[in-house]
Amino acid sequence: MRREDMAGLIYQQLCEEEESSQSRDTARLKEEMKVHFSAKLLSGPVPVYLLALAVLILLTHVHYMGHVGVGVGVPPAAKLEEPVVSVMKQCDIFRGEWVPDTAAPAYSHKTCGLIQEHQNCLKYGRPDLGFLKWRWRPSGCELPRFDPAQFLRFARHRSLAFVGDSLARNHMQSLLCLLAQVASPKDVSPDPSDQQNKVYHYRAYNFTVAMFWSPFLVRAREPAHDDPAHTAHYSLYLDEPDDRWVSQVPRFDYVLVSAANWFSRPSLFYEKRRLVGCSFCSRQYGVPDLTLHYSHRKAWRVALQAINALDNVTGRVIVRTLSPMSHFDNGTWDQGGDCRRTEPLLSNQTSMMDGRGPDLRFYAAQMEEYRAAEKAARAKGTMRLMLMDATAAMLMRPDGHPSRYGHRPNDKVQLYNDCVHWCLPGPIDIWNDMLFQMILV
Repeated sequence: MRREDMAGLIYQQLCEEEESSQSRDTARLKEEMKVHFSAKLLSGPVPVYLLALAVLILLTHVHYMGHVGVGVGVPPAAKLEEPVVSVMKQCDIFRGEWVPDTAAPAYSHKTCGLIQEHQNCLKYGRPDLGFLKWRWRPSGCELPRFDPAQFLRFARHRSLAFVGDSLARNHMQSLLCLLAQVASPKDVSPDPSDQQNKVYHYRAYNFTVAMFWSPFLVRAREPAHDDPAHTAHYSLYLDEPDDRWVSQVPRFDYVLVSAANWFSRPSLFYEKRRLVGCSFCSRQYGVPDLTLHYSHRKAWRVALQAINALDNVTGRVIVRTLSPMSHFDNGTWDQGGDCRRTEPLLSNQTSMMDGRGPDLRFYAAQMEEYRAAEKAARAKGTMRLMLMDATAAMLMRPDGHPSRYGHRPNDKVQLYNDCVHWCLPGPIDIWNDMLFQMILV
């Protein structure tokens, strides 16, 4: 045996003997003190007994000579460091019913300053607050309530991006409000005045949340206001993914992509930079009306193919299915339609599958394109896609929209009765319960 190893062994043995000796001395001292204090209890005055009792308690709970410190139970924070297992392994968290929940909501407009005005239903006086008192219960298991402290510990040194339209931003703000119970982020956006593209950073956790505005997922151009013929039409380049977000996917651990509602706007469709069709257009363009469903399906196909074509992605891309557009009652969004319900529907009361409105066709196309992309990813050996099938749960919540409570009564707004976005707090907080379960898998 080398001298260094022998010296190390001798040193270790000496330490063990010293520790054993100290332990014996401590035990002997405790016994002597107990005997002494017992005698004092029988013969001494009360103040002496109380002092002796305090010293005895101290000796019982402290390793003598300050080796360890005060002996206490495992603190709550340490218990929460135990691994968390996703319930997605046990059941389908996307199928179930809404059940009463007296504990909700987890936050309000007074505890979270990141709620956008047109989703701030409590601030603008929504009178029926029963819509807040529900939680999602999957068939076959209980969905754990979102734990912000647990989420932030899991998200340490990670990053999450939301891609899509104002509903993607609605989702991100729900997450920020849930996390506000524990920590507040710093706005580190390149342009803080840009409300469409945001970057937030939680310094204590080195966790970044970003929002990339891309309502069509592919390259798009807004209506040209200097060209009367195109004033009301967006230009969509359906074979060109929007590189502003696709190029950023490799930078993030999780990217959550969603889009549907903007495809209902009048648009011109380009492929190979050539006008091939349109939606909600007249014959003046000399191309067929391919309808909004054509652009929606094609955009999702191109976006998912672009993700699969990336070679340097190490994170996960989560596709969230559409948020319902069919919650307007007694008229369309521009014809006085509103959403006045105050309670959720049951699963057998939803109307998407009866063929009314664009929801069914949008949902079917999105699911088909996702399955095709997932199959291609498996063949390539890159399983980076995940599906958040939240549509069924949200179809049951026509009561969760701002309606007229996203603005002051006399404000002139584009969507006076808002039955598209969601109140915060509100039903879409469940999206973050689902999200946490998905990233735990």
